[in-house]
Amino acid sequence: MIRLQYKPITSVEDARAMLQIAIGVEFGTLPPYLYAMFSIPPEKNAGAASRIRSVAMQEMIHMCLACNILNALGGDPVLTPPAYPGPLPGDIGPPGGEPLIIHLLPFSVDAMAQGMKIEQPEKPIEFPVETLAAAAPPAAVTIGQFYQALDQYLSTLPSSAWTPGRNQIDDSQFFAGQLFPINSYADAHQAIDDIVSEGEGAPDSPLDFQKEIAHYYRFGECFYDKVLTKANNPKGYAWGPESLGIDWTAVYPAIPDPCTHDFSKEPPAAQAAQAACNQAYSRMVDELRLAVTGNSGRLGNAVRAMFDLRVSAQVALTTPLADASLVAGPAFLYTPSGTGASA
Repeated sequence: MIRLQYKPITSVEDARAMLQIAIGVEFGTLPPYLYAMFSIPPEKNAGAASRIRSVAMQEMIHMCLACNILNALGGDPVLTPPAYPGPLPGDIGPPGGEPLIIHLLPFSVDAMAQGMKIEQPEKPIEFPVETLAAAAPPAAVTIGQFYQALDQYLSTLPSSAWTPGRNQIDDSQFFAGQLFPINSYADAHQAIDDIVSEGEGAPDSPLDFQKEIAHYYRFGECFYDKVLTKANNPKGYAWGPESLGIDWTAVYPAIPDPCTHDFSKEPPAAQAAQAACNQAYSRMVDELRLAVTGNSGRLGNAVRAMFDLRVSAQVALTTPLADASLVAGPAFLYTPSGTGASA
């Protein structure tokens, strides 16, 4: 479970710092979710692929909403590409323990378990399941609790603390009805509610405000290979009996954490494929940075770069390494030049 650093908020500067951590967390979930999604071949594991894709796109929306809130408070969002394996911003791990280390994993039970750990609510609802154990018991300081503490402080600010229209991104290009400007506390409260609801669901339900299954439970459907279904039991739902039909072998033989791999020893085609992935990822990061700092029209470019990354990933995932039984998905290495070149 993500356990974010938290201290009481006593100033707008504190709120800005918390929002920057939140932005880093939302941004940092994109590569591991995309890596798992990209590693599923076309026409395979369609149910799982659609669920992971929907989560990844909503994380992009959540990041933009958090940036809108920070901009409305006079701050300037910073997007720092994370290094994998490694912790997400603000992750302090369990009490007295090590931080949760995030890996780039191909689609697998482990990748879905990692997604559940990231998205786990304060009190996950443990629905009955026939073949697998329930998720681990919850711990404190989840992403939802982090946002709720932020929301409580924002509610105390005067209207003069908000700057309407400052570097805001709306849904005029993408994410219709889901991405909106933050011009007041009411807008920020709605955004925070949306972010927490989509990630964790309601306290007594796995559904978010749109009556769709929240992120934690979407990963759970993949993990258990069971469709979350309304049931006549005290919890109201159960895992199954319908299966998603997951075939854990129907996945590209992608290495984990390609960002740590030495591609200089791989065939030229594999090196070229990685360079193309890095270029598309770097362009996505550059366009997102422009979009959240006053150039809202660049959001479309960022989304297109994400699609370009998917095309490049398909090439990489079908290009053998020196060990012909293995391939490598995108390493998500950022280069300021945007060329994708790396040492």
